[in-house]
Amino acid sequence: MVVGILSDIADHLNVSIAATGYLVTIFATTYALGTPFVTILTIRYSRYKTLLALIIVFFIGNTLSALAVNYWVMMLSRIITASVAGSIESLIMIFASQVAPREKRAGLVSWIYAGFSIASVLGVPIGTTISTNYSWRDAFLAISVVTVIVFGLLTLILPKHIEQVQSSIRDQLVILKDRRIYVAVILVLFTAATFYAYYTYIRPILTSALGFNVHQLNWLLFVIGLVSIMSNWLSGTLANHDGLKKMPPFYMVDIALLVLLPFGLMNQVIGYGMLLILSLIVTVLGSPIQIHFMNIAEQDYPQAMVFASSLNAIFFNFGISLGSATASMLIDPLGVARISWGAAVYAALSLGLMLVLNRVMKRHQAGKVKVNG
Repeated sequence: MVVGILSDIADHLNVSIAATGYLVTIFATTYALGTPFVTILTIRYSRYKTLLALIIVFFIGNTLSALAVNYWVMMLSRIITASVAGSIESLIMIFASQVAPREKRAGLVSWIYAGFSIASVLGVPIGTTISTNYSWRDAFLAISVVTVIVFGLLTLILPKHIEQVQSSIRDQLVILKDRRIYVAVILVLFTAATFYAYYTYIRPILTSALGFNVHQLNWLLFVIGLVSIMSNWLSGTLANHDGLKKMPPFYMVDIALLVLLPFGLMNQVIGYGMLLILSLIVTVLGSPIQIHFMNIAEQDYPQAMVFASSLNAIFFNFGISLGSATASMLIDPLGVARISWGAAVYAALSLGLMLVLNRVMKRHQAGKVKVNG
């Protein structure tokens, strides 16, 4: 939601739009740094109780955002909220893996990721509408109300007890030594950086670069959100059909679109069409790579299952931080219309890593066949 109301926050807190963009960066950085610590330190406690406690902290941080009197209080509130958001996501993934049959896991994971897209469809335009017609503070208060409702629903539907494997911090971190894992997490990082190196400033791209007015903004964001939901469906479908092997062409199209986007933005129809295509394909890695992490942990590192389920969230948010910081640094020298060139560099790096990961997986499978043979 913050992406859609950056301009309003900047105006009311008397800071520049570039400085406000760093709210996205600090949220993502805290999310990425805090998630492994919170996840590992709470591993010995009831997952049900831990999840509910973390949601309470999320509520406190988000409500503080609504009450922030200056930029630094706003920054603090985003840090509080971000410190628990990733662990909430990883715990939800664990509950999903526990309640779903193995053959249904990819579809369920894609639906969990669809929550982010649905938030884009509903959250960004609704938040922007509330901010435009009332106040950006009311937009945050609306999130707090939704959080209370979700808290109540979770107490009713989640299993109170699920199987837990007790393990030390060292047992959890050992998974990072596996080449199939550490290449994959760097891939996630640069994929997220690709997305947020332009999406952080989607509102000024639509208004300043493409020339749409603020009254058209909500519908434009709504359509982008709908396309993102389609992206989640595509991501889940790919996850069910050896999706990692099918990724390279998507990155090639990303690179081409991001390089050409500044020229496409000279025309409203062409520019917006290019943004829609990017919204469809730029994050299709989500479900296949999440299944990749969970399958490796289940087969070879069962003691690290919780940590493995959080890796995508951790490094995606490192990528958000990198991408949004890159966008903030490029917006002054290059202008909002050309920040996609930075994203194109990250897309090229992602393509290289995707090819490396597929080669690593192929060698691992060949090694297993040789040993079993």
